[in-house]
Amino acid sequence: MPTAMSEVDLKSLRDQIDAIDDQLLRLFNQRAECAIAVAEAKKRELKDGERLDFFRPDREAQVIQRIKDANKGPLSDKEVGRLIREVMSACLALEQPLTIAYLGPEGTFTQSAALKHFGHSVETLAMSCIPEVFSAVQAGHANFGLVPVENSTEGVVSHTLDMFINSDLKVCGEVETRIHHQLASLSQNPADIDKIYSHQQSLAQCRNWLDQHYPGIQRIPVNSNAEAARLASQDPTAAAICGIQAVEIFGLRTLHKNIEDNINNTTRFMVIGDMQVAPSGHDKTSLLLSARNEPGSLLALLKPLADAGISMNKIESRPSPSKMWEYVFFIDIDGHHEDPAVATALSALKKQAALFKILGSYPRSKL
Repeated sequence: MPTAMSEVDLKSLRDQIDAIDDQLLRLFNQRAECAIAVAEAKKRELKDGERLDFFRPDREAQVIQRIKDANKGPLSDKEVGRLIREVMSACLALEQPLTIAYLGPEGTFTQSAALKHFGHSVETLAMSCIPEVFSAVQAGHANFGLVPVENSTEGVVSHTLDMFINSDLKVCGEVETRIHHQLASLSQNPADIDKIYSHQQSLAQCRNWLDQHYPGIQRIPVNSNAEAARLASQDPTAAAICGIQAVEIFGLRTLHKNIEDNINNTTRFMVIGDMQVAPSGHDKTSLLLSARNEPGSLLALLKPLADAGISMNKIESRPSPSKMWEYVFFIDIDGHHEDPAVATALSALKKQAALFKILGSYPRSKL
């Protein structure tokens, strides 16, 4: 039984927590008032014809990194970053509410990534396919869009890369998130399951687990994991491979958790918009290039990067939409295109390229 002294101590600790919560509330509102004042100052200084961007990816990345660097615990840097992201999201909504288009429907991993990057004080707009996400941003129906670009297990999402070839939109950010797949159903009995719905990529990411635990069970690919969850919510003999958000939205029960074959299964998403992002100090640049049709052209294309000591993180080729048997290359490099060393290298590279396009420079994502 608790002693009188321990009860007094517990009450004292709870009183301290209440006092701290009151202080946090005052500070949250004080920060919100400062955000509103910043917005008003920006409006006063705006010149005719100038564009006013309340959301600054570079500034947000710098704020989160500064808070993480100052963190002494016991909260982890990840948790501290998530908390300050939500505070910034709520304050930004007072200045300019953001609408984020994403590859829907509701409950997809893409929506989860959008909320991770922008916080929960944004409006999310579900689109049925990747081209519609681009169109929504291009038409001004959304401030930014979020699209998957590659998975650590299954490779690139070619539809996303192909959209950049003809689009004027920029890459304004990236989000990397661990993908944990749940097997969920209306039924609590695994023996009831005679079919499993999921997106084709998720079926591939869980192939070995399914072969071991559900051999012979029909696997049905659908447009998204959220759609799989919706179908499973209508049939007690069906299960879905989906994320926890879809499990909750459609009222399913989780039969098995984290069934992905690779525990480090990660998907990278790109934020698309019509703004140029200023340097944050920890940036990447994405390029779209094609080489001249002559011997050694690809080597000549990449040599300026090597000469400048600039690390190339990724290179992917896609068929050219204009010429048969010719290819364009998507390349990610370290640094911002305005950094002096990067700018010099890109200037030399441009002279070697048949096609040269900077898709965008943006803060590097950290899980």
